[in-house]
Amino acid sequence: MEFLAYEVKGGRLPASLLPLQSGVGNIANAVLRGLDDGPFHPLTAYTEVIQDGMLALLNSGTMSTISATAFSLSEEGAADLHANIAEYHDRIVLRPQEISNHPEVIRRLGCLAMNGAIEADIYGNINSTHVMGSSIMNGIGGSGDFARNAYIAMFLTPSTAKNGAISSIVPMVSHVDHTEHDVHVVITEWGVADLRGLAPRRRAQKIIDNCAHPTTGRCCRTISTVRVPRPPANIPRT
Repeated sequence: MEFLAYEVKGGRLPASLLPLQSGVGNIANAVLRGLDDGPFHPLTAYTEVIQDGMLALLNSGTMSTISATAFSLSEEGAADLHANIAEYHDRIVLRPQEISNHPEVIRRLGCLAMNGAIEADIYGNINSTHVMGSSIMNGIGGSGDFARNAYIAMFLTPSTAKNGAISSIVPMVSHVDHTEHDVHVVITEWGVADLRGLAPRRRAQKIIDNCAHPTTGRCCRTISTVRVPRPPANIPRT
């Protein structure tokens, strides 16, 4: 919320923001519900999947319209949709995925992409799909389409998992779904790392200082300062 308010104050976003895209999951739902208490009105969404959080924004009047391809609702959310389908009729439009996820449309609208992450490394690479690099937790969905073409691509994750036993901010992700070139902002409960325009070393410092849990940030900081000997300037070829 503070990051978006800062962008609005700096004149880089309008007061009602730009069309929102939100990934699927509890974190994304929580962020959407948090926008209900924010100063940004009226919001719009251009996304692939509609979750409970977006319906809640429609119901409260914070969001005016949604363009999407599909729904991913809880039982309560599905019941609300069916019970109030007439009210949603003029506020929700469903389009083919070829349109909802089309790079040119996403870029032209200037979407604000908000997607979850399993882990992020100190250089900004994101793992959205694999646990420990080999066990698939979920698919990548359309997050790549939006991250590569959004005006601002944000990735959200708690700084730790398994009750603090595992850090979500790591020296190097075990699997890469989104490279550092497609990641503009990393957000955890500790803060925001705006990586736009930063060199790799500064990106690492920003993520460690702003996003890593204090108990794991020290390890990441130590690793980031290790100097690897450079190879000879000219390597013989055979």
